[in-house]
Amino acid sequence: MNKNIVIHWFRQDLRLYDNPSLTEAAQQGAILPIYILDDDNAGEHKLGGASRWWLHYSLLALNKSLKGKLSVYIGDPEKILIDLAEENNIEGVYWNRCYEPWRIGRDKKIKKVLEAQNIKAKSFNGSLLWEPWDVLKKDGTPYKVFTPYYRKGCLSAIAPRTPLAEPKYLNLYDGHSNKLTIVDLKLLPAINWNKQLEPHWDIGEMSAQYKLEKFIYNRLENYKRGRDFPALSSVSRLSPHLHFGEISPNQVWYAVKLNKETDDLDHFLSEMGWREFSHSLLYHFPELPRNNLQTKFDNFPWLQNTKHLRCWQRGETGHPLVDAGMRELWQTGYMHNRVRMVVGSFLVKNLLLHWHHGEKWFWDCLLDANLANNSAGWQWIAGCGADAAPYFRIFNPCTQGQKFDPDGEYTKRFVPELKEMPSKYLFNPWEAPDKILQNAGVTLGENYPAPIVNLKLSRVRALDAFKSMK
Repeated sequence: MNKNIVIHWFRQDLRLYDNPSLTEAAQQGAILPIYILDDDNAGEHKLGGASRWWLHYSLLALNKSLKGKLSVYIGDPEKILIDLAEENNIEGVYWNRCYEPWRIGRDKKIKKVLEAQNIKAKSFNGSLLWEPWDVLKKDGTPYKVFTPYYRKGCLSAIAPRTPLAEPKYLNLYDGHSNKLTIVDLKLLPAINWNKQLEPHWDIGEMSAQYKLEKFIYNRLENYKRGRDFPALSSVSRLSPHLHFGEISPNQVWYAVKLNKETDDLDHFLSEMGWREFSHSLLYHFPELPRNNLQTKFDNFPWLQNTKHLRCWQRGETGHPLVDAGMRELWQTGYMHNRVRMVVGSFLVKNLLLHWHHGEKWFWDCLLDANLANNSAGWQWIAGCGADAAPYFRIFNPCTQGQKFDPDGEYTKRFVPELKEMPSKYLFNPWEAPDKILQNAGVTLGENYPAPIVNLKLSRVRALDAFKSMK
């Protein structure tokens, strides 16, 4: 048996190109490539339904790239890695770092256990442009405001490393007989939810590369303005690919920077910076997914209303842009960023429901459900996080729809009940004259919901609730 055998542990780096850990492992000898589904250590942050669906097909694509040599397991990685090391005389275990608090604690323990048995354990940065501990203020404390974090911290720091080539030769080792298949992981949903997701996505490393090229050549120009209009194809839709590591942020960063410096390019790169900022917040404030960063919100008078929550989840609030966004989420596993802000504002401000409800629903339904981005985003929209919008910034779904979906193309796509409504009343059908509703075939409360809250009154209620904390 070849004694020079190492493990590359795939995690959120399901790719061959620009994979620092895989590149290092390839230089050490034969590689046993593995993936471990660890739901036990993840606890409440185990993968949601949409993410599990994506993971299934991403693993299939990765396994194809690895000539069918990927070994998959379910359970505690510490035990699985030790067993594999003993059975195969493994000299080292290599992986790319993840930044969720539960993973950090688990991985530190695994490193100690492996090193105690004289097994090399090395981790690398394969997921971020800048490590969270490398971008700090002059006094050594973490940034809490995005603009100085990105402009002063990131852009003045060391440039991100350039992408690595795919290893020229991978000596893949298949040394474990009692392994599972990807199907055995049972990642696909029991219901046929996945059938409606499938038409919207191509999954895997090659698809991610193609999507990046398509974005650069067809969508980067006019990105700054176009990204606000959900009916337009002006966004990259790379977030699920980045989340699962089918493409690295370094690949995206340098591919985009090959283009002429424009406001569109700068704006897109700043969105990459927001992803970095969210990971920095999660690393330095591991309580981010559950605790308000602004502790004054611990006394906020949230309401309990399961009926309103269910209407929001189903896209049946009677507010067309909100309903369109929530239905897009359920039907595609994705939601346009402008609409994410609108539906989030509606939940926490117009309905006064805790941001935890939104965070949890997005976690289960979003294909790009990243703990850092999801937590930071919901705290931002609720007004309780770092760099949060003032609480009085309440997105009005009517004016947002009129401004960013003026022809109703996006809204009517996901709320076909209103396809005959004239633009003047599309986002406020409750104000339409009876004849207009009749001509459009709309009966509020029957084939389209009546609004569950009054926007003006609920806005006043939200502002009063905010003032009550002072």
